[in-house]
Amino acid sequence: MPEGWRLQSPLIAVTETLPLTETIAPADEAAVAAAVREASEAGTPVYPIGGGTRQDYGLRPTRPGIGLSLAKLNQVVDYPADDMTITVQAGLTMAELADCLSVQGQRLPLDVPQPHRATVGGVVATGLGGPRRYAHGTIRDYVIGIRAVDGLGTAFSGGGRVVKNAAGYNLCRLMAGSLGTLGVITQVTLMVRPLPETSALLVCELPKLDAAERLLAGLVHTKTLPAAVELLAGSAAQENPAMGPMLSSSVARLIVAFEGSRPEVDWLVRRLADEWRQEGVSPLTTIGHSEAGPMWDWLSEFPAHVQINVSPGATTDMVARLLRLDPGAAIQAHAGNGVIRLRLSPPMLAELGEVIRSRLRPAVAVAEGRMVALRCPNGAQLTRQDVWGPPGDGATVMQAIKDRFDPKGLLNPGRFAYAD
Repeated sequence: MPEGWRLQSPLIAVTETLPLTETIAPADEAAVAAAVREASEAGTPVYPIGGGTRQDYGLRPTRPGIGLSLAKLNQVVDYPADDMTITVQAGLTMAELADCLSVQGQRLPLDVPQPHRATVGGVVATGLGGPRRYAHGTIRDYVIGIRAVDGLGTAFSGGGRVVKNAAGYNLCRLMAGSLGTLGVITQVTLMVRPLPETSALLVCELPKLDAAERLLAGLVHTKTLPAAVELLAGSAAQENPAMGPMLSSSVARLIVAFEGSRPEVDWLVRRLADEWRQEGVSPLTTIGHSEAGPMWDWLSEFPAHVQINVSPGATTDMVARLLRLDPGAAIQAHAGNGVIRLRLSPPMLAELGEVIRSRLRPAVAVAEGRMVALRCPNGAQLTRQDVWGPPGDGATVMQAIKDRFDPKGLLNPGRFAYAD
């Protein structure tokens, strides 16, 4: 590889999880394409690297290869703020993106752990979402244009730089969540939204999970407009000091968040509090404007080992089932979306593979849900099916797409749900 591309000190987290022989940092897309092309000709695996915050997501790869850092592709390419779009290189961090957008009173309304390390390309590649998905969706809803390099070293693009475009196949959604196995993302065009003035959260304690089901159903008819609906159960319900100590008779907490102008947010909090009091709910805690930021950060950074997706109406039943399986677990549910994040207790984590196979997957199957392992700890003996679950109905089509974009199986080999 050309001498100027090598990184002298790769991220420790990356070197611990990826079997790298060296790590290089190309300066632009042409250099990325040249590096992938050279690796392809030599049959060498390529591991794209953003901020290194999600390297334990997916199976741990075993084939030695090169780390391809996008750290030097960190520029804003185009920002027509009046059009509510921005085009950036993949190595720009989410914190840098937020700073740039805030100058124009705009934002990308997503929750990303470790935003000072996480990169735009990495967030698109992993495709995960946080609490604000209830009102705003996930990263795939905001990507309108993308540039990447396939497994043969050929640059390609999809979408465009305007919100309404019909430029070819929807490669943007295809690349979102593909874990870098279809291409090395080099540039992304995103829709953005106005930055709200403030936010606040209303928290209630629940004596039993049945009460959560009733309140969640009530939110369908509420006169308020929540930005997030979070259910905390197990030890997660007591971990954040901003909520104060929980009553011994309570088993969970429900959090509803609002964003907007200060008068609007104050009215929304008061309105939902009145609705809940009419339902006999108490005590209620308001996390106001000055404390809301740290609470959002805590919800966004919540560490979990497994994510389970069920229909929203099955969320509380699934949470109760999980607590019966592991009473020491910590659970965060994006309850309005049916997304449940589970942090296992140490004894369960020590037997992660067996717990997934014999306890968690059967429980998820009963609820007709889906499950993925969010982390593969060192020493965990997990198979592809343990991490990603059984192949779905579209597996044949997805495998054909993988073979088209990466015919030699060299992009992040072994990590994703499809064979390399």
